[in-house]
Amino acid sequence: MLVEERTYVIRPEYTPAQYLEIYASTGALELQQRVLGRMLGYFTTEIGTLNALVHLWGYDSFEERARRRALLAQEPAWHTYLDRIRPMLQSMENRLLQPTVFSPIR
Repeated sequence: MLVEERTYVIRPEYTPAQYLEIYASTGALELQQRVLGRMLGYFTTEIGTLNALVHLWGYDSFEERARRRALLAQEPAWHTYLDRIRPMLQSMENRLLQPTVFSPIR
């Protein structure tokens, strides 16, 4: 298994709640769940970097992730969503994590 960790920091003039409202109301949540598959979690932060969202996605392999991300990029609704949220983003970070042999998520 491969775990993708995505962290979005929201500009100070916006709130995570505003971002999440757009995420839910535009259908982006359902679209990602359908195309990407295994959402492991979606979080807001309280300590550390504030005004941030962290989401985790599980894949069987790097190739599966690449295939699913390419399918998502072909969806017109995804681009409509991106046009709405991009002005809200201060930064984005992406990490691919490989669980250890003793990790509960494998």
